Amino acid sequence: MNSQIIEILNVTRETAWLPWAVQYFFLIGLSYCSFILTLPYFVFGRSQHARLGRLALLGALVCGLSAPVALLADLHGPGRFYNFYLHFQPQSWMSWGSFFIPVYLGGLMLYTWLALRGDFAVMGQEANSLQTRLYRMAGRGGKAKQPAVVAAALLALLGAVLVAIYTGMEVMVVQARPLWNTPFLPLQFAMTAFVGAIGLLLLFNRFVGGRDTQLEISLNRLLVFALAGVLALGGAWLFVSLSGLSASHSAAFSQVAGMPQWQLTAVWAVLATVVPMVLAVWRPASSGLMTGLIAVHSAWMMRWTILIGGQDIPKTGAGLYDYHLPLGSDGLLGIIGTLGLWIVLLILMVDYLPLAGSALVRHNTKPVNAAASGVAAQN
Repeated sequence: MNSQIIEILNVTRETAWLPWAVQYFFLIGLSYCSFILTLPYFVFGRSQHARLGRLALLGALVCGLSAPVALLADLHGPGRFYNFYLHFQPQSWMSWGSFFIPVYLGGLMLYTWLALRGDFAVMGQEANSLQTRLYRMAGRGGKAKQPAVVAAALLALLGAVLVAIYTGMEVMVVQARPLWNTPFLPLQFAMTAFVGAIGLLLLFNRFVGGRDTQLEISLNRLLVFALAGVLALGGAWLFVSLSGLSASHSAAFSQVAGMPQWQLTAVWAVLATVVPMVLAVWRPASSGLMTGLIAVHSAWMMRWTILIGGQDIPKTGAGLYDYHLPLGSDGLLGIIGTLGLWIVLLILMVDYLPLAGSALVRHNTKPVNAAASGVAAQN
């Protein structure tokens, strides 16, 4: 019998999903989940949720406007984005996403304008200046009729659902990577985005427009249920992987189970879920800063682990690829740049939009000050 030696050669592959993609998936998830949290106040008229609604709309806007910039950067040029429209590919989820994103962002902007038009009209009555003239233009027509706000909300909600589906499906359909090729992935993306959105609002409640203890309690309670959903989905994936019900799930588990890096990641994932749950239950009125930070961190790290860590697993061969975060625009500088853009947009919106920031404070205090001046004049 002749013995044969079979040598398998592997090839070096460039990283397909860069940190820009992580930023996009993270920000767009925070945006559409924050938008959903605006509905109780702006659509259903629950006045007790006024601060939640305005903070959530702030989160939806600042994250929604930052996300496409990260997406364009990941494509390495706006020209590539145009090709999605010039050469539509109906079999591609990414191609569908190029239509879903404008539907969501267009609906969100229309919804924002209609929801805040009454505030703009009032703010446009202040002393004449360029800023008040812009407020006057934005508030033309006064407070929008509720059916118009509801219609815009439905358009934005449709876009949000489509974006949530496509961002999960465009990763899930990659059959060559068992870790990605699971129906649990779109659900985990959506659920962890909801966790991150709640965490973001907990941080906004601490730092934007004064702290509301009752809102902190409510958000912490909601966070507990969202984290429980994340644990349930993770447990279901683990059960399917260990039970042998799905060959692709079992293959994904076998690829990472023996790797120390992934074992550490699993411990981190459990702690990042259980610790904020315990804190939120134990001290709901005072733990918002910590639970918010952990929730936002875990939503970002989940996407980093799946998108970047998933590419560390070779399609052929054993072991893991060794990924080092570049310091340039395709790595650390890109992450910092996205954060910088997000901060700039946040500052501008807090200062100039009636979204629980200084613009709203000036708007709310002016009638009081005017009334006080009138009383003083009478005296």
